[in-house]
Amino acid sequence: MTDLSLSAAGFAALSLSAPLLQALSDVGYESPSPIQAATIPPLLEGRDVVGQAQTGTGKTAAFALPILNRIDTTLPFPQALVLTPTRELAIQVAEAFQTYAAHLKGFQVLPIYGGQGYGAQLHGLKRGAHVLVATPGRLIDHLERGTVNLSHLRALVLDEADEMLRMGFIDDVESILQKTPPERQTALFSATMPPQIRRIAQTYLRDPVDVAIEAKTRTATNIRQRYWLVGGMQKLDAITRLLEVEDYDGMIVFSRTKQGTEELADRLQARGLAAAAINGDIPQPLRERAVQKLKDGQLDILVATDVAARGLDVDRISHVVNYDIPYDVESYVHRIGRTGRAGRSGEAILFVTPRERGMLRAIERATRQPIEPMAMPTSHQVNDQRMVRFKQRIDEVLEGDAAELDLFRTLIAEYEREHEASLLDVAAALAKLTQGDVPLLMPPDPEPAARKPRPEHDRDNPRHPRERHERPDRRDRHERDDRPELPQPPRVRHETDFETYRIAVGHVHHVKPGNIVGAIANEAGLESRHIGRIDIREDHSFVDLPPGMPSETLAHLQNVWVAGQRLRIQRHEGELPPAPRIQRGGGRFSEGFSERPRSRDRDGAPPRAPRGPHAESAGDGRPTRRTPGYTPGADRSDRPRPPGRFDGPGKGGSKPPFRKK
Repeated sequence: MTDLSLSAAGFAALSLSAPLLQALSDVGYESPSPIQAATIPPLLEGRDVVGQAQTGTGKTAAFALPILNRIDTTLPFPQALVLTPTRELAIQVAEAFQTYAAHLKGFQVLPIYGGQGYGAQLHGLKRGAHVLVATPGRLIDHLERGTVNLSHLRALVLDEADEMLRMGFIDDVESILQKTPPERQTALFSATMPPQIRRIAQTYLRDPVDVAIEAKTRTATNIRQRYWLVGGMQKLDAITRLLEVEDYDGMIVFSRTKQGTEELADRLQARGLAAAAINGDIPQPLRERAVQKLKDGQLDILVATDVAARGLDVDRISHVVNYDIPYDVESYVHRIGRTGRAGRSGEAILFVTPRERGMLRAIERATRQPIEPMAMPTSHQVNDQRMVRFKQRIDEVLEGDAAELDLFRTLIAEYEREHEASLLDVAAALAKLTQGDVPLLMPPDPEPAARKPRPEHDRDNPRHPRERHERPDRRDRHERDDRPELPQPPRVRHETDFETYRIAVGHVHHVKPGNIVGAIANEAGLESRHIGRIDIREDHSFVDLPPGMPSETLAHLQNVWVAGQRLRIQRHEGELPPAPRIQRGGGRFSEGFSERPRSRDRDGAPPRAPRGPHAESAGDGRPTRRTPGYTPGADRSDRPRPPGRFDGPGKGGSKPPFRKK
């Protein structure tokens, strides 16, 4: 039977057991999705499967239903294992198993993930779990403790294998695979198939059935995608206006960093919005509680990092806002996949700074869908919505219990008689009393600045249009002696996705790029691949970081130690200064350089003056200003080091950058 006929016939044509069909009917599932129709039959036959499909296509049911169809609830040990990259996805998959097994008596599924105490997991294992849904790290902990036994495993699933690779879990995954029975059935699901994932499939799967569900676009067509080019107002003001005008139910707002999520959630709460943050630093019970509140309608907005929101499937999510543009296209696809689920429509909004336009174009090329520009709501539009909501609140009160208004009707009638005031004036006064000191309407937007008039010599009114024959003969171009030497244009950085920061550690501190990357990645919660160019100078360095770094993160990095120095990080504006030119002059940097004289002939031009911030010391190649406490050639091995510093790999015996041989 073809996949198409399977989809048309529904789940009943897949030879699933009656309890599973009843559970699917309970949740309203009628026909399998393409990935389900293509993978369930071979999995029921016991074949290994490699499935490639984008997020939100129903992969969980594609492997959960065959596993449940073959589970033996009389055996009190793990018969199936599902590996997921994140805790959130592990919980989501475990909940799906519970839903599909609603009519399987005695079935037990146990999620195993970090951030949760071992007690509950050990209790579940002792009780007897038929299916384990685990993250690699915590499962390895249990295997090393001897609290998990995989010797009876019949089926193993790698869910979102490419994400496990991206997060650095692939070695753990292979270690787990090697501890499972070789005769097990294995299914691997991944949105993409990089070489490392393909190698695992070839190594650990036996003659797998390859299933690739190709979509015309990388993103669902039922998701409207828009972007706002950041300008004029700050992003916080922009998202506040957006939330006032957009008709949303539930929303996920994505921020790059953990601290960024908490900072934004706090500011949204201060503006009266029901928001909460979820990230890897927030205790797991609090994260689960926040997600449950979103499902129950007690919370409207989750501000999340990519990892924390991975696997979330909440029906209420109608909008996804990329407050910070993602680092790669895959992250964007996974982000907006949190809305528009199960055929529903969704809205995805992307904030783009002018320097991030290149990433916007890359997303459009990869997804093969244009992202339409949008304008932020004006103050007039926001005020219109506020007045509509104010009237709606009046309607809600009037439509409520009439008896609750009797006392207030009596009071208003008495006030009207005693003060001879009109009912309209009394109602307006009560409305002002209810509103308090917070203005109901926001002030009008300032008028845009008038454009400057064009100069007389612009393109529409040229002073001296030049004919082509007036161009001087190229043979005369070498006669330049009488021309003044024009200044060279400054070096312009072409990177569009980074901002440059200055840090107070350089060559004299024996710092290496790896020291800087490790310190910033660990302390700021950034992946190392998101740290850009590092330019190490004599006593300081420049490093490119993603734009929009939270102020709290930068404040924390101020006091991070690298190679015995505090970073003292600060934003660098403008172009980078040229690096000081190293010259011969008897200093400690003179050895090893060429004998080329500095006063070489440059078409009669005088010797070039030294450039850079250390020009006054260019005679011996060393800056005049020294780091306090530093003496060239002095033994610094006994110098006290504060605890917690990030020292370079050559600590204690590292060589200076240049040593005389």
